[in-house]
Amino acid sequence: MAAGEISTPQEYIGHHLNNLQLDLRTFELVNPHDAPATFWVLNIDSMFFSVVLGLIFLVLFRKVANSVTSGVPGKLQAAIELVVGFVDGNVRDMYHGKSKLIAPLALTIFVWVFLMNFMDLLPIDFLPYIGEHIFGLPALRVVPSADVNVTLSMALGVFILILFYSFKMKGVGGFAKELTLQPFNHPLFIPINLILEGVSLLSKPVSLGLRLFGNMYAGELIFILIAGLLPWWSQWVLSVPWAIFHILIISLQAFIFMVLTIVYLSMASEEH
Repeated sequence: MAAGEISTPQEYIGHHLNNLQLDLRTFELVNPHDAPATFWVLNIDSMFFSVVLGLIFLVLFRKVANSVTSGVPGKLQAAIELVVGFVDGNVRDMYHGKSKLIAPLALTIFVWVFLMNFMDLLPIDFLPYIGEHIFGLPALRVVPSADVNVTLSMALGVFILILFYSFKMKGVGGFAKELTLQPFNHPLFIPINLILEGVSLLSKPVSLGLRLFGNMYAGELIFILIAGLLPWWSQWVLSVPWAIFHILIISLQAFIFMVLTIVYLSMASEEH
């Protein structure tokens, strides 16, 4: 359904909740109202904006790193130094092991997630209108962190690192004992311990990904509801206050994702 064919608020809201999808079986764009097998479909708008925002982060930070001065810094250098110092302070406070990966990983997560969340502050129809009328796209969602596939993929990457550090610091035997002999240190309780610790371990990436997705999806949906249910001349009454409050939400969600990643990896790096 093209935006020009939308006639009701319900159709408007549904249209803005559709991703631009590619069917891997035919390599054709999917009509948002068709329902192909989910396994064979890629949300290419989420992937595109995730990659573009990641490249913006890398290019911007590399440019500042190559032109850094020891005198009075410019505004951009000062802003990036504040971000780097903020992330470094959190890593020093929460990660008690030694690793050259944790600080760069935390910085990447914080900035990348913040940039993905920041896309929610763009006018709701701006990029979708360009995508439809210039590129002929049937749908376009511009907030990657409002796509559960993106957030769970990032959480899966963190989960792989949790397993890596657990095996590295504890060994296979130590990690197995941690799963089977806690919290009840007796052989008879091994099945119960395994269930409890297994659920605790698997819940980390699930909660990490769903927390970010849920908050950003809800924020995006509120913007869509305001635009779909109110006349254009009165939308600013609600959209402006919500956008100002949403700045706190997008920053807080990026911070929480970073902090939980550091905490989980710190726990995985501890020897029991």
